[in-house]
Amino acid sequence: MEVHAMKRISQSPVFDYELTTASDAFFRRFKLCSVLKRSNAYKSRGIPAVTVFQGLFNLVFNNRSLFMELKTGTNSSKTGKDTFYRFINSCSVNWMRFTSLLAEKIINSMVTKLTDENRVNVFIVDDTLYERSRARKVELLAKVFDHSKHRYTSGFRLLTLGWSDGNTFLPVNSCLLSSEKESSRIQEAKDTQDRRSCGFKIRKLAQTKAPAVMLEMIDTAVRSGISASHVLFDSWFCSPSTLMSVKERGMNVIAMAKKTSKVHYMYKGQMLPVTEIYRRNRKRRGRSRYLLSAEIRICSRDGSCSIPARLVYVRNRSRHKDYLVLISTDMTLSEDEIIRIYGKRWDIEVFFKVSKTYLKLTKECHSLSYDAMTAYVAIVFARYMMLAIENRSRRDERTFGEIYCLVSNELSDITWLEAFRLLMEVFISTVSERTLLTEKELDVLLETFIEALPEMLKNKLLKCA
Repeated sequence: MEVHAMKRISQSPVFDYELTTASDAFFRRFKLCSVLKRSNAYKSRGIPAVTVFQGLFNLVFNNRSLFMELKTGTNSSKTGKDTFYRFINSCSVNWMRFTSLLAEKIINSMVTKLTDENRVNVFIVDDTLYERSRARKVELLAKVFDHSKHRYTSGFRLLTLGWSDGNTFLPVNSCLLSSEKESSRIQEAKDTQDRRSCGFKIRKLAQTKAPAVMLEMIDTAVRSGISASHVLFDSWFCSPSTLMSVKERGMNVIAMAKKTSKVHYMYKGQMLPVTEIYRRNRKRRGRSRYLLSAEIRICSRDGSCSIPARLVYVRNRSRHKDYLVLISTDMTLSEDEIIRIYGKRWDIEVFFKVSKTYLKLTKECHSLSYDAMTAYVAIVFARYMMLAIENRSRRDERTFGEIYCLVSNELSDITWLEAFRLLMEVFISTVSERTLLTEKELDVLLETFIEALPEMLKNKLLKCA
């Protein structure tokens, strides 16, 4: 399923069949029914929750709204609109846990098997604007600064945690951030939710500062079974307290440091900002990938504890006379490795672009309910996961066709040369049994040779014939 296919309006039965097949295969392979149940998304009677979820999941690929999907008669399960609305407005479903569990299944059952053990897997944290500029009664709606337009608008900050191995990016969980300041919130949350419900907890989390939410999202991902050695984020999240909190969780950080006089690090016995450290040192000349490398210590506010770190100053491509500062808590990495690993952070920017352009991240949901918006974000993330594994399967040469998956276990302990030698031995032993060969006998010989092959290879050769 190509990405450009999502931009067209297609009522073709062939396209609908391909979509249904791909969607069904994705749901079966990663057991979304079980994932939904573990996230408290289930129904005691009536249409199963997985059927309702899949109906919403397929909407964007058909380029239909829920209204048109119900009107066109393609709703095979005959699910009514009230069923869909009750499902997305439910405050009992833990959508953050759902996304994390689904990502864990994909990562551990598929992606890690295609990745070298020595490859660095990372968590990536970033936020993007979730605009609701035409609404005023949306729950927890807040004033948010739009960096592209350089003005304030109404909406949310969609804080997202992703996982990447350098080839495949998968969203792990997210939170629609409102504002911790009451003066910045346009609309308050409804007070009708049970304090024990997931809806109440996620609303409370939405009114928390972003660094604290980021740490909660990392903890949720780790509890779900997702592992990473490094956490990447930009300068907005980079503070000494955040760096130390991530380090305490057993992971290293590679981030963009803030060039401000308010943030200080211990350098040669003095607390200095990164700009002063740069000024006091001699820069590397020539065409080096970095300008300066300095070892520092990150200290807590009370000075009771500190951790070692490395600052790497690199040239700013946008401004030739300016520089950027990377900070890494992993002292075993070289400067070039720090720069290379931080480059993986670009994956989340691509994710935001695809989700907004093709998957209708900010345009599909018009509900006033915070629960509904959270549900739709989880649905969009699940769509992206399906596209990500489809893309990985088609680009990674080890997954071309089914032959690799089928023979990998059979040939895992022998080389391809040895495997070819064994096949030739089978062929030679078959030929030696015959001396004079006519054309008809050659056909019989070929059939005999194919019959002597393993069942899997035999089927593949017959398809190619």
